Amino acid sequence: MTRPVVQIYEIQTPEEARAMIALGVDHIGSVVTSHEARHDPILRETVATVRKLGAVSSLIPLYRDPDAVIDTLEAYRPHIVHFCDHLELGRERDIDDALALQAAVRRRFPDIRIMRSIPIGRPGMADEQAVLALAGRLEPMSDLFLTDTLLGGPADSEDTEQPVDGFVGITGLTCDWDVAAKLVARSRIPVILAGGISPENVAAGVLQVAPFGVDSCTCTNAVDATGRPIRFKKDPRRVEKLIEETRRAGGEGQN
Repeated sequence: MTRPVVQIYEIQTPEEARAMIALGVDHIGSVVTSHEARHDPILRETVATVRKLGAVSSLIPLYRDPDAVIDTLEAYRPHIVHFCDHLELGRERDIDDALALQAAVRRRFPDIRIMRSIPIGRPGMADEQAVLALAGRLEPMSDLFLTDTLLGGPADSEDTEQPVDGFVGITGLTCDWDVAAKLVARSRIPVILAGGISPENVAAGVLQVAPFGVDSCTCTNAVDATGRPIRFKKDPRRVEKLIEETRRAGGEGQN
């Protein structure tokens, strides 16, 4: 099998991008946190550094305004634009707007691939049919999918809101891998497994889900004195271990 790619978020400086690429990270993910802050020279240098060093840059705009998104992509020119809105069946207007934006991006930037997050509930709480139906709606206008964890329900009663309102991601919790595996089997485009991926569980995730790649953010961050993850700061040792475990599980060197 071809080894899964390793994608690491949130890399916001050229220095950290270089360090991650030196460890062997394939996809370097960065985030534009608001449309007001979209012209960030340091972040722009980060994306340019990733391209120069031969890795793949992935950029999340945490806003939906079409003009702002197009302006962002014009300025940064990443390899991948990653949309992670919280979409769900029944909110058809949101889905239609998302597809319209992706169509506009595809027309304007045919060289930029489009990655779309697919929200999946926690283990035992995911609606398999809804996940697969949503993916089916989004697949024709997407180049990659990324599973991510959707909070909600009794098991998450203390924190049912997504960490970033209106978007999925950075929960540090795993999604239902059985549903993720069915998405991989059904999808005609590559699927990256995300949501609580860590050095401790990535091998199991690769073996169970058989994704195109794995993505880690919260569980490879540095932590503060209380053990809480520090956003936008990676722990290189954990990233290195995650890469080792991914390659071991993926059988690097085998076809």
